Amino acid sequence: MKRILALAALLLLVGAAASAPEPARAQDAPPGLTKDPGQVKAGRYRLDPAHGKITWSISHLGFSTYYGQFTEVAGELTLDPKEPARSSVSVKIGTGSANALNDKLNAHLKTPDFLDVAAHPEATFVSTAIEPTSPTTARVTGTLTLRGVAKPVAFDATFNQAGVNPVDKAYSVGFDGWAVIKRSEFGVNAFLPLLGDEVALRLEGEFKAID
Repeated sequence: MKRILALAALLLLVGAAASAPEPARAQDAPPGLTKDPGQVKAGRYRLDPAHGKITWSISHLGFSTYYGQFTEVAGELTLDPKEPARSSVSVKIGTGSANALNDKLNAHLKTPDFLDVAAHPEATFVSTAIEPTSPTTARVTGTLTLRGVAKPVAFDATFNQAGVNPVDKAYSVGFDGWAVIKRSEFGVNAFLPLLGDEVALRLEGEFKAID
């Protein structure tokens, strides 16, 4: 009798699992949006300043990792989903917007020890090549100019999704990116090697179609 009851319970569980709705897959996009880069609208885009940020992090004396952001970021993107290598991106960063959530440190970051904002109020990045590394990722190489020093820099970009933004109804495309630079290469040598030389950058951008 116990075996019959156990078998019946097992059959009920299997039937319930078979009739349960299939969970949404992580790669599925909401209706009206796409996670397929091949379906993205070609053309020119401008970075949404409210949703374009650069988060930086640096080793602090080896004890912790300190984080901050550049919050004034402007950019334009020319996108060709059929031939990604023909795409390009250019970005301007207000160095005075460096925010470490500490007023004293923010003031120090503006001095010649670090960003020298009075002499160099803006940093720029202009792409020179975009190489797809998978259907949804690419290696973006370009020239970063910081404190008047221009150096080649590359970052890895991941396509998130594209489509009509449900809030502002504008056609939008979104990416994340990651890069590591050495601040000493741009003349930012203060407190080396106590403060880390390598600066990790997390890039976030939502771009709006402009034509």
